[in-house]
Amino acid sequence: MSGRRCARTQQGLSLIELMIAMALGLMVSAGVIAVFTCTSDSYRAQAQLARLQEEGRFAISQVRNDLAMSGAQYCSNTGGNAHATAAGSYQDSLRAPTVYASDAGALMAALSDVTTPWGSPYPAAPSQPYSLPSFLAMRGYECTAKSCTPMDPSNKQGANGFSIPAMGTAVGKRVVGASVITVRYLDSSGGWLIAPNGSAGRNALVSNVDGTLSIRLAPASNEPAIKDFQSKDPLAMLADCAGSQIFAVSGQESAELRSTGNNFVQPVSLQNGVAPKLFDLSRDVKTVTYYLKVVDNGDGMGHTTGALIRRVNGGSTALHGGSSEEIARGVERLDFKYGVQLADGTLRYYSAEQVDNSTRTDCPSVPMPIRGSDDHGCLWRSVSLIEIDLLIDGQQPLYSLTPDELAYTYLSDSPSDAISAPESPTAAGRKLTPIQQGFPLPMLRREFTAVVAVRNFNP
Repeated sequence: MSGRRCARTQQGLSLIELMIAMALGLMVSAGVIAVFTCTSDSYRAQAQLARLQEEGRFAISQVRNDLAMSGAQYCSNTGGNAHATAAGSYQDSLRAPTVYASDAGALMAALSDVTTPWGSPYPAAPSQPYSLPSFLAMRGYECTAKSCTPMDPSNKQGANGFSIPAMGTAVGKRVVGASVITVRYLDSSGGWLIAPNGSAGRNALVSNVDGTLSIRLAPASNEPAIKDFQSKDPLAMLADCAGSQIFAVSGQESAELRSTGNNFVQPVSLQNGVAPKLFDLSRDVKTVTYYLKVVDNGDGMGHTTGALIRRVNGGSTALHGGSSEEIARGVERLDFKYGVQLADGTLRYYSAEQVDNSTRTDCPSVPMPIRGSDDHGCLWRSVSLIEIDLLIDGQQPLYSLTPDELAYTYLSDSPSDAISAPESPTAAGRKLTPIQQGFPLPMLRREFTAVVAVRNFNP
């Protein structure tokens, strides 16, 4: 009897109760999943934003350091009193090395990333000593989705380009629409310090009876070996705190370099020079080029992003001590504007093409002009400020981003305030969209801008 009563008191869940419990459980689970997903999306967006900010700051700082040094020479910081030019810019006398080397091709071969051959519109090969042309101090290239001005610097598009990739969307190509800049400056930490006359066992200058100049080298432990003059037609730069001169040398296999017959005239010995120093032109004059290269973003889906590349001395490690390194990833856009100070103290920004089209009427006269030249591109040495504009993306697509989160501003897209507030990546006013560059849309994008004061411009 007691067993039967116990059995009758046992009760289970009805079907309706079970269904209600399952529904409540699903609702709770859905809420937990939604909270987890939202938290996960927020975390990924925050992590992407933090990485983006770090990449942008680092990229800007690296570019700023090189641009600020453009045109730097060896302890030569003044060119005299400034004066107004016919075009209105305010400049002093040109600070430029005097080139005595008679083989104009040897000069171009010693410098890396050159896109300015001798001949129209640039000067013909010189026939007498001349001041190093201003277009060899700095040169920029402004690019759109289809072309670059004043020319495309890649050797795939122009016969006078240098060996960086042509624009395209495939991995290894140059990022579509990203500008390129090349600057040069002397690395004064290199070279051989010339000792005063009569110093034994030190680097010394010797004037020979035939008019040539010898440099007897006994390198200190912190100086390069003589054999480092490895180029086919080696050029030396002899500089002090008053000026510098470039000339051809031979004898790098021995302990004595000697100015050769491949000079218009023989260089001056600088007997009374202040702290004279000898440099290897191809190694110690740093040619630094910045451009963007397409790279795989590593998500396994075949998506790409842009990488900022810093290329030194043409990337040639064998002859010029060069290198090519990736500075930052996620860089989609790279643009520059070039500021020149006018006589009234105001600053005017020019495009790369406008600077390159400058002539003698825009600039002060040079100490030793090239015969028959109109000094094409002379304003490159007179650029006092450079505005850098970078657009950095988050590298990994985030499909949970809202339209507001995808919106961004980019200064170079809106020269006339066509886009004055954050807009979508495909807004009509943009000069270039991520789609044209082959980059995925659903990523965070932020602009980084800096203005760099060029320390060695002609004020």
